[in-house]
Amino acid sequence: MRRLVVLLLLVNIIFFALMQWGGKLNGEGKNPQPLAALNPEKIKLLSAPVVAATSVAASPAVAPVPAVPIAPVVPVVPVASPVVAASATLPAPIVHSAENSCMEWGEFSGTDLTRAEKALAQLKLGAKLAQRTVEYTHGYWVYLPPFKTHAGRVKKIRQLKELGVADYFVVQESGRWMNAISLGVFKTEEAAKHFQSELNRKGIKSTQVGERASKLKFTVFVLKQMDEEESAQLTAWQKDYAGSELKTVVCN
Repeated sequence: MRRLVVLLLLVNIIFFALMQWGGKLNGEGKNPQPLAALNPEKIKLLSAPVVAATSVAASPAVAPVPAVPIAPVVPVVPVASPVVAASATLPAPIVHSAENSCMEWGEFSGTDLTRAEKALAQLKLGAKLAQRTVEYTHGYWVYLPPFKTHAGRVKKIRQLKELGVADYFVVQESGRWMNAISLGVFKTEEAAKHFQSELNRKGIKSTQVGERASKLKFTVFVLKQMDEEESAQLTAWQKDYAGSELKTVVCN
């Protein structure tokens, strides 16, 4: 700043000298032109421009910025989303359709078999309903002990019919069970006792549960291409049949 002021002072002095003696240096001294009287007391030194000084003082030193090479423009090729690409490689889940799945409900015998057949008839399944037989050499049965007289056996059968029990048979084979009345055979003791409780509620009090060591046949219902409504109905019915199982299987 100080140098700038001194420089301006020197410029003013040189300018004043040129004005005073410039004509003599150029050979114009022979015909001097009258000059207007100068008033030195009115000469003032020009101060440095405020704007220039301010800008110089306020502007910080800025280091030169090196030139940055511009990378060549590379055309962008669209790439498939990684999420989509990844999902496309995943194996599709295996879904069992109605065409390759079936349901099985069983195993039934005696009174429960009759009840289940009547219940399934309400669905009118037609060709969608089939059945298969399962045999066991051991199970449980609910029975009335052998009667000593024919009259007593006939009287008991009449009572069973009056109470709504139609599924029974009289054992005819010789042995300890001859003339006993079988009311139902079951795969498990639990199912047999449950049926005995139902008979007791109907008023038949003299029944017994025991093991049956003979060939026993049970029925399993096979149901094909069941829709949601039919499956829900079967699930509700299954709870009323002790020892029965309802499951989904692959059709053969």
